[in-house]
Amino acid sequence: MRSLEALAGAGIIVDRVSNLWRSPAWPPGTGAPDYRNAVIAVRTAIEPDALMTLLLEVEAELGRERSVPNAPRTCDLDLIDYAGQISDDPHCTLPHPRMAERDFVLMPLAEVVDAGWRHPVKGEGVKALIEALP
Repeated sequence: MRSLEALAGAGIIVDRVSNLWRSPAWPPGTGAPDYRNAVIAVRTAIEPDALMTLLLEVEAELGRERSVPNAPRTCDLDLIDYAGQISDDPHCTLPHPRMAERDFVLMPLAEVVDAGWRHPVKGEGVKALIEALP
């Protein structure tokens, strides 16, 4: 994936990569193609705010144009968790505020996190979060 190459080029060490998971484009009925989702576990000395800026820059390099919310996109890179940190900074909210509601995040996340990982706010492991999905 080109996004992984861009992150590696910025000095981020990719430790684990989940399988690709498909999910319907949002919102439903747009006719946009399904999304392909993955989660990666990385090592970096880049602080969360700067890392989020880097992710946005990589999205733009890969053709992402931000127009209206939920518009189709070529690439969408989110910072899901950063060493259990909690932040309500609008530029870099941690953990990702909707991660626990999204199977397309939780299923690949389960493939890359350590068994002891816990949601920084909810305190639940990924398996419990998946079981709580509707």
